[in-house]
Amino acid sequence: MARFLVLVIDSFGVGAMADVPLVRPQDTGANTCGHILAHYPDLRLPALEKLGLINALGYAPGVMQPSPTAVWGIAELQHEGGDTFMGHQEILGTRPRAPLRMPFNHVIDRVEQAIRASGRKTARCGGKLSWLLVDDAVAIGDNLEADLGQVYNITGNLSETTFEEVKAIGKIVRQQVEVGRVIAFGGLLNSTQQIMEAVEEKEGRYIGINAPRSGVYAQGFQVAHMGYGVDEKVQVPAQLYQAGIPTVLIGKVADIVNNPHGENWQNLVDSQRIMEITQEAFFRRESVFICTNIQETDLAGHAEDVARYADRLSLVDHHLALLMADMGPDDCIVVMADHGNDPTIGHSLHTRENVPVLVWQPGLQPTELGVRTTLSDVGATVCDFFGVSKPENGRSFLPLLTPARHSHDD
Repeated sequence: MARFLVLVIDSFGVGAMADVPLVRPQDTGANTCGHILAHYPDLRLPALEKLGLINALGYAPGVMQPSPTAVWGIAELQHEGGDTFMGHQEILGTRPRAPLRMPFNHVIDRVEQAIRASGRKTARCGGKLSWLLVDDAVAIGDNLEADLGQVYNITGNLSETTFEEVKAIGKIVRQQVEVGRVIAFGGLLNSTQQIMEAVEEKEGRYIGINAPRSGVYAQGFQVAHMGYGVDEKVQVPAQLYQAGIPTVLIGKVADIVNNPHGENWQNLVDSQRIMEITQEAFFRRESVFICTNIQETDLAGHAEDVARYADRLSLVDHHLALLMADMGPDDCIVVMADHGNDPTIGHSLHTRENVPVLVWQPGLQPTELGVRTTLSDVGATVCDFFGVSKPENGRSFLPLLTPARHSHDD
């Protein structure tokens, strides 16, 4: 038996998709990987370089070079926009559907009524556009970091309330609305005033809390993602469960993908800890599927912090090299992303970018996987690898992976 890891470096795109000028002109010219490496041309990421990161990028902005031994490709986003939640559902085999777009102010009345019915106190804040303050510690409004209108945020000051309470409020909101995602999160703040001072309006229709500016990510950050309309039965974990193959989700992916029969490491943000858990989980079983998300890169993108982004890449690369060194001949790793988040583009939102698909299995022949038209090709490949039924979406590239031919001198 063998082990398969999908390592998602959240937001690490390799260039704007071809449709960006038409559907997301604000992302024109985005290239998360390329611009970070151009900003730090001496940055070397040996493991990612070996896997073919520069091959996937298509040019060398610094000291890193294409790898002649790489198995690599790029994947387009089949889901609209560039969203972590839908990106991971797509990776694990869900066929993306057109998202609902609805400003929070269109549902504020029924949300407020439901929260008051639960015995909590609410206050409407703002002018023509309003957001809700619940029990003087929790804000509800539009998510300003994802595609506008598709996500609502529940932002809590965990110095004044508990994360369980923030999640309980999030569940009430989830029951009242049909947007793709409700995110309940919070951090330890000196005062709820920090949340109130981070209120922003966009396009005259959306109002919410600028999460990075509020300070909730800085200390004690916890988060739960509550999705809508995703069928877990058609995804990779369900297919593997039917065949008795365990699934382990680590990091943000465990917060946003349902894995009721597997092992789930939720509410983890620290990249060091996430990579340590990944390494331990990988070698604990003879056969396992693991999907790990590195969220701190995405947080650095939202904060437009190139230095922090580069630092997190270096940490992940170090641990990736340790994993690769100890892998067995039948084990496989895919390193990829779910979208972009270019910290140099001039805004703090996700960017709609192609993503790298870098494959490592000891002894593989160098191979170009081409342009995959959906992230689901990775999930389909996982199912093919384990010999189970394919998920709802995607086309396996496992047939393209061939062992290297050895000479008689080997």
